[in-house]
Amino acid sequence: MARQCSAITAGGSRCRRLAADGNEYCSAHDPAKAEVRRRAASKGGRARSGTSEIRQLKDEIRETLERIATGELERGVGAVVLQGYNTLARYLELERKVREVEELEERLETLEALQDNGLELHRWER
Repeated sequence: MARQCSAITAGGSRCRRLAADGNEYCSAHDPAKAEVRRRAASKGGRARSGTSEIRQLKDEIRETLERIATGELERGVGAVVLQGYNTLARYLELERKVREVEELEERLETLEALQDNGLELHRWER
């Protein structure tokens, strides 16, 4: 039978979560799962890392289009520049897809590790 986690929170109160059977800590406080928690926490920053790059690319494309429209940049040169931006945009999309796959693999590894450590995973039916 599960019992209350023994950990003391940063606020000084006892954790309210339930500890897994045979363990005195919940998964959020179990020292054996510290590495899993660290990897999960690091995902947060990566999820937003491409936003500024996309914004910058969009601004540069707009600037190039404006320079072509005003005649400041020759159309042929502008076309080649825009092809380069298109290549960058496709690369950013590829990076995003690779990052998603890596994150899903990490999540799957985490779930498998939790299951291997005796935590039963239940699928709740509606």
